[in-house]
Amino acid sequence: MTTQDLIAEEFNPFYSTYINLVPKSVNLIEGFEIGFKNVEAFFNSIPKDKLNYKYAEDKWTIKEVFQHIIDTERIFMYRCLRVARHDKTALAGFEQDDYIVPSKANSKSIESLQKEYRTTRQHSIVLLKSLSDADLKCIGHASGNVMSARSAAFSTIGHEIHHMNIIKERYL
Repeated sequence: MTTQDLIAEEFNPFYSTYINLVPKSVNLIEGFEIGFKNVEAFFNSIPKDKLNYKYAEDKWTIKEVFQHIIDTERIFMYRCLRVARHDKTALAGFEQDDYIVPSKANSKSIESLQKEYRTTRQHSIVLLKSLSDADLKCIGHASGNVMSARSAAFSTIGHEIHHMNIIKERYL
């Protein structure tokens, strides 16, 4: 299953920003495995003195962006699980900015953030491997919009690519 299998009715057009960043030939599990290696290498390559840097007063630091990637994966994979399990309950949205201060990302070491990311990613991969293609095609509702389980998962991969691109362009 690749992003080419998705149809427009499976997700809000907003998420195409992320989904379109996922290479078309990469299957879902492979995308999570490749993403894992890329994220690990990317954050390992950032100089320690840049980790608490933000390019503008009202922007997040690099550590906060990393924490945001982790938290968003948790939320989107929870959505994926609920939808794949045929839960018809509409899922609430979340306000990403509300998560930053309580996360205390800037007081965490890069090593602890990486451990948090590794654990989260391993959980996501195990979850995806347990789901059938039919379950991944299930459609539910999140943030007031339709969302298939697989579009939630593909959005997770593209979301981290999106934020690594922003860090490259604006922080480094």
